[in-house]
Amino acid sequence: MLITPYHAKYFAHELSILHANNGVDRLSQSLFDASVDLNPHQIEAALFALDNPLNKGVVLADEVGLGKTIEAGLVLCQYWAERKRKLLIICPASLRRQWAQELLDKFNLPSLVLDARAYKQLQEQGVYNPLNNKQIVIMSYHYAARLEDRLVGESWDLVVIDEAHKLRNAHRESNKMGQALRRALNGRKKLLLTATPLQNSLMELYGMSTLIDEHIFGDDKAFRKQFMQGESDREDLKERLSLFVKRTLRNQVLEYVKYTNRIALTVPFTPSDQEQALYDAVTAFLEKEDSYALPKRQKHLTGLILRKLLASSTYAVLNTIQVMKARLEQLKLEKLNTQDDLLSTIIEDDDLETDYLDEVDIDELLEEEAAKEVIDHKRVVEEIKELEGFIKQAQDIHNDEKAKALLTALDLGFTKMAEMGAARKVIIFTESKRTQSYLASFLSQNGYINKIVTFSGSNNHPEATEIYNKWKIKYQGSDKVTGSPQVDRRTALIDYFKDNAEIMIATEAAAEGVNLQFCSLLINYDLPWNPQRVEQRIGRCHRYGQKFDVVVINFLNKRNYADQRVLELLTDKFCLFDGVFGASDSVLGSLESGVDFEKRIQQIYEECRSPEEIESAFETLQKELEDDINTKMEQTKEALLEHFDEDIHDILKIKLDQAKERLDKVSRWFWSVTKFQLQNKASFDEQNYSFYLTQEVAGQKLGQYQLIRKIVSEGEDSRATISEHAHTYRITHPLGEYVVNSARELETPVAEICFDYENHGTKNSIAEQLKGQSGWLSLSLLRIEAFQTEEHLVFTALTDGGQQIDAEACKKLFNIAAAVGDTTETLHNDFFEQTKNRLIDAKLAEAMELNNQYFQDERDKLEKWADDKILAAEQALVDTKNQIKSVKRESRYAETIEEQKQLQKKLKELERKQRQQRADIWDVEDDIAEKRDELIAALEARMKQKTEISELFTIRWRVA
Repeated sequence: MLITPYHAKYFAHELSILHANNGVDRLSQSLFDASVDLNPHQIEAALFALDNPLNKGVVLADEVGLGKTIEAGLVLCQYWAERKRKLLIICPASLRRQWAQELLDKFNLPSLVLDARAYKQLQEQGVYNPLNNKQIVIMSYHYAARLEDRLVGESWDLVVIDEAHKLRNAHRESNKMGQALRRALNGRKKLLLTATPLQNSLMELYGMSTLIDEHIFGDDKAFRKQFMQGESDREDLKERLSLFVKRTLRNQVLEYVKYTNRIALTVPFTPSDQEQALYDAVTAFLEKEDSYALPKRQKHLTGLILRKLLASSTYAVLNTIQVMKARLEQLKLEKLNTQDDLLSTIIEDDDLETDYLDEVDIDELLEEEAAKEVIDHKRVVEEIKELEGFIKQAQDIHNDEKAKALLTALDLGFTKMAEMGAARKVIIFTESKRTQSYLASFLSQNGYINKIVTFSGSNNHPEATEIYNKWKIKYQGSDKVTGSPQVDRRTALIDYFKDNAEIMIATEAAAEGVNLQFCSLLINYDLPWNPQRVEQRIGRCHRYGQKFDVVVINFLNKRNYADQRVLELLTDKFCLFDGVFGASDSVLGSLESGVDFEKRIQQIYEECRSPEEIESAFETLQKELEDDINTKMEQTKEALLEHFDEDIHDILKIKLDQAKERLDKVSRWFWSVTKFQLQNKASFDEQNYSFYLTQEVAGQKLGQYQLIRKIVSEGEDSRATISEHAHTYRITHPLGEYVVNSARELETPVAEICFDYENHGTKNSIAEQLKGQSGWLSLSLLRIEAFQTEEHLVFTALTDGGQQIDAEACKKLFNIAAAVGDTTETLHNDFFEQTKNRLIDAKLAEAMELNNQYFQDERDKLEKWADDKILAAEQALVDTKNQIKSVKRESRYAETIEEQKQLQKKLKELERKQRQQRADIWDVEDDIAEKRDELIAALEARMKQKTEISELFTIRWRVA
């Protein structure tokens, strides 16, 4: 692509501006320059380390083997690219060379391993200060502690401390090395790396925090009181840790992250003789080899659903039998349409789980049904009579033992909620909308009228509509109303459950995408045979943000041994109902398909009659699962934290996609600007993204250079295979720095730029729309200095007709080759200037908002620190009071006058100390408040934005 000086200048600025911290753009240069595969968790960790400019440091605590060195390398590389090159690495002596090699091989960063001998040699060679020698300095713990006085005087941009758990006792006066490094590196930004941030005590985290920032927590006494004694505030600890500790696999942080448990309760019930008779009769009907009521190719799934509806409620199975009877009557009259699909009808009519439909090709089944042999009308009539008998049986049942057991379950569950102090809320899951409707009526008649809300796939019944309409009025004009009735109805019902109702009765529609952290009681009125569905249900309540143990109640049919074994299997083998985490994805992943698993259970129901046969069949099924599940139990511990942050995989995927997209842009810009700047000094190989330098430039040798990352198509790997004879060409390579810096300074007077879309190889819809048009465009560089320095490129562009062209369109315009021409026109347009000022003001407001967030976070931290310090002073007084009580107790049992005398003397001293502490506590509060206010005032002073706007170029543009 033939570019102009204007293209080159723009690309060079894109490659070198200082980005804000809140996105992958901040890592553009380091990700591009690194010879590493892109791992999303490493990108996420590096961004975490770079995030808040007010943070004085973070701990990256990924498990062993996840690449903490690479994460730190990305951060160091980015600092280097941003010309922040006062960098120090402190590590165990045995790792110094390894660090140097990693930095060179993967990031092309120069480093110096410094020890006493190297320090002396450098000074003898005339290097006055070996700590400031334009290289990353690497040294051991012991040598760093020895150099305390010299390290203090260096304004390090970043200090990386590897194996940082070695400094977990840095807060103790007795820890000489930790104390020396705290003093030497005070106020410097730090990046601590450890796979074991916590081994024996929470005080280890406190120790590492003091190395980073003395204002994260108060003193050690306050820390112990708040987080290690009695009813400690683990939620507050988790919140504070999240600001400076990041761990990808987090099973080792359980000691300081408060998780709630799952508690399983079972409520037994015994079906009446009438209910059991209906169950047995329908079961026998399902076991018929051939039946018109159950289409042959749909028999297993339809039978499975019918069996589960039988277990749900008489009302659920009654409706389904009526649907089957109506279908047979149509068949008798030969009016059955081939499109009348029983399976789909049952599922849609009763709002059942649609996974079943994914298991079959309905169209194929219907074609096969249509091609069936001639119908035996006599058999159809017999089956209709049979179904009528079932309908009569169902209608005669007025005593529902399972529904009565639900009242017991509610009493049991609500009692448990009261004991825990949790809200009186319960979600009752049923697999049938008919059962849902029946239960809503039954519970209303049994003490719960006006306390119930139902939730289904459609949510269009009158009660739901009334709730939705009131909700719309309440939130009219707010962002909460999305405008999508389906989404808003769901939200309205959940809000109603949270604020008004005690009971939500839900079909499987509520098992996905609904967050019910405010509810801690769940009842499986119908228990799915599919463990994945059970886990999804429980996950609605038992998730990040849940403050109480989640109680899960299941029912046990005492007249059905197979039902008992299903519950046992889900409890013991899948660990769904007890403990901190429930089933892990690796355990649930042992099932190829949840529906297939249900079919296996259905097979047992169909084929086994006696308890002995059922027992044997379940034993066989368990043995099959044994290897799959047990071999994964250890890995489960590592996957558990996905419950802590359920969206982590999505977040990482987004980060990776954003990084790849950004890197492709960086590759294009860097390659284009290199070709432009070196067009008379090198010969280029477009296919391999390499060039041969034919003239010396910036002191660099002649020879072959190859771009470290190639320009890629979707799905390709962007890392280039570097020829062993070629120099790896990066942005931070001296030649790359020359190319970018010289392009930034190109002369770009007002001129006409004609973008040649006619000969552009690929489709560019923006240029296509602008073809034949012309106008004015300017590019400004906005530099903002506050807590950090950030730069923004601001495009302003108008057509001659006065239409504004947005920034994204301007960027795409510069993807097209162009030619430079002279122009005699000058830009005199007030609207253009107003537009430019408005765009710049918008960027300033965006930066202010981000800086305000940093300020709020830092202020919150300082407020908490002040509270901690005051708590410590109060705790000292409490400790003295306890000592006084103890001495008084001892004095009562003193056996001699001398002992009594000594104890009285000690008591007087403690009482004097207590009086002094009482008097001092007000002064301490004033002193701490004053210190806090000073720190906040200093923050406010730093927050004042200093801005600088420079115009890079203004052009008259035309698209041909």
